[in-house]
Parts: sequence; structure tokens; C-alpha cells
Amino acid sequence: MIRVLVADDQALLRGSFRVLVDTAPGFTVVGEASTGAEAVAAVERDRPDVVLMDVRMPDMDGIEATRRICAAPDVSGTRILMLTMFDLDSYVYAALRAGASGFLLKDTPPQELLAAIRAIAGGDSLLSPSITRRLIAEFVTRPAVPRPATRELEGVTAREREVLTLVGKGLSNTEITERLRISPATVRTHIGHLREKLRARDRAQLVIVAYESGLVAVSSG
Repeated sequence: MIRVLVADDQALLRGSFRVLVDTAPGFTVVGEASTGAEAVAAVERDRPDVVLMDVRMPDMDGIEATRRICAAPDVSGTRILMLTMFDLDSYVYAALRAGASGFLLKDTPPQELLAAIRAIAGGDSLLSPSITRRLIAEFVTRPAVPRPATRELEGVTAREREVLTLVGKGLSNTEITERLRISPATVRTHIGHLREKLRARDRAQLVIVAYESGLVAVSSG
């Protein structure tokens, strides 16, 4: 059973999401929150697998709430799916940088939303190549972003750096397989090692590392 917390400042939307999730086989809503602060407290109390997190909320916005949740070691198993009424804009970078595992519009069809929750609960990220490219575009338009020293990549092998570079450029596993002429299983193994070595929660975080470490040049976007 996938345990879900719904965080949104609009009661009608919270109710709609609750009904959708609670009536779907294999899902249950364990709590609701109307502010970011309430979401942080509810995660600590209810330990959900996935939080449906609104971006704009009073008291504390969804991005700050996500940052606090993802920084708390005792709830490290909780994944965040950001929801917004707006198209993929400047919130994407901030949300993923804060630790979110995915980003969807609130008008996403019900079955797609449930599939997204299931994928994120299973450890995947909801970051398609097209969204990755828009994330890159957002990164490129930012003023000079301080880049951490390349020591972040210590322990990463040459082949893993190649894979990380291609992940950062928005390539899918299939495309990486074709580009490097290696098997799909090998690609998955490399990505697993990268996540472990770089302490990345999911693929979305690997994209952030690829750019902020300077491994992928801004001009590549």
C-alpha cells in the first residue's frame, strides 16, 4: 500500500486528490496539509511514501517544505511530487534542487498522476528527457551559479562520468545505451552507482549534480 500525503492550500483540491488516491487500488491517503509548515510536520508524524506538494502555499511554500523534508534523515524514505497550476517554469529548478523527485501540472489526467505516484514511490524520478531539457534551459538563463569544486565527483569512474554527462544532457537510458554501445543493464548499474556515490535521491538529482559540478557545460543546453 502506497501511503500518500496531500499538501495544498485549497481545500477543494485536497479533497479531490484524496478521493482520487483513496479510491485507487494500492493507495491510501494518510494525511493532509494546507501550508508548507503543516506538510513538514505531517511528514514527520505520518511518514508517507509520497507527498503531493503544492508549490504555492502560505506560511511556507512547497519548495522550502520540500527542502526541509529532504534534509531530514529520519524521513529519508519520503519522496516529493511537486504539483502546480503553471507550466514548467522557474519553479522546476528550485523544486528539484530542493530534493523533489518529480514535477506535474495539477490538470494531469488521473491515471497519469497515479502512475507518477507509483513510479516515485518505487524510487524512480518523474523527469522525462523533455523536462530535463527545460530544466537545463532554466539553468542556462540563471546568473552565474556558484559551482562546487570537482571533488564532488571523487570516486566516480571515467565511464560513470560519461553516463552522468549524458543524463545531465537529458538523454534517456535507451539513448545512453545507443550512444555508449553498452547494455541497458549496464546503464542502470552505472546510474545506481552514481546515485550511491553522489548521494543523489534519483535521476533528477543527478541532473543537478552534472550541472553544478561543471561536468556538463552550460553551452550544452
